[in-house]
Amino acid sequence: MGSVVIRNLDDAVIERFKTKAELNNRSLEAELRDALARTAPLTPDQKRDLLEWVKITLPPGSPDSTDLIRKDRDSR
Repeated sequence: MGSVVIRNLDDAVIERFKTKAELNNRSLEAELRDALARTAPLTPDQKRDLLEWVKITLPPGSPDSTDLIRKDRDSR
């Protein structure tokens, strides 16, 4: 698992998370881990933007994954 250091975090933000952690009977680290995990999923708009970015960055003439999947499925 990775680690992240967040510098220059406002003291008031830290205190609010400490309060939440106490209310949830867990450590500050566990509270922050949970908050990050809950906000990590991409929204539908972000997923569309990511798909468009991938399409733009692929070299011209790259195969369509749909065709590759269909060809693999048909070969079985």
